[in-house]
Amino acid sequence: MRRLRALRPAAVDERGQELVSFCGHCGVRRHPLDATPASRVCGQCGLGLVLQAGADLAPRPDEPFLIIDTSLSVCAMSAAAETLFAIDETDAVNKHIADFLVPADANAPSAENLLTLLVDVAAGSREACTTVVRPRQEYGVRFWARIGPCGSPRAALLVLS
Repeated sequence: MRRLRALRPAAVDERGQELVSFCGHCGVRRHPLDATPASRVCGQCGLGLVLQAGADLAPRPDEPFLIIDTSLSVCAMSAAAETLFAIDETDAVNKHIADFLVPADANAPSAENLLTLLVDVAAGSREACTTVVRPRQEYGVRFWARIGPCGSPRAALLVLS
């Protein structure tokens, strides 16, 4: 006899978007309504805090990502981002995001101000969006960046692809 799983309501944010939980270090996802863990530390890698973001924004384990607060400081960096930027997370935390990423074309008249965008997202006054960024000291390298709210606590999630 096959067992059917009970229906459960989906976890949603204040805008009605489905939320997923993910590790702030390895990026492994788990559904927020799965059994409540005894700790907010990831049970997979044991290094990152479990955060929540919209299902369409949350990173995959192989995507580099950063968590940025309203002061534009890096709060967390994924293992893939550590490799990309050649820095350990412990050395990256509390550094300004501009030490790592800048707008891809800062001189374009339509270029979005990356720093304002991140502050607005981290403060919860702006929805998820995409933009193009580049590493601070690299020219000719471009990344699409998905930027949106995550938490708890509230911050901006920047996923590079």
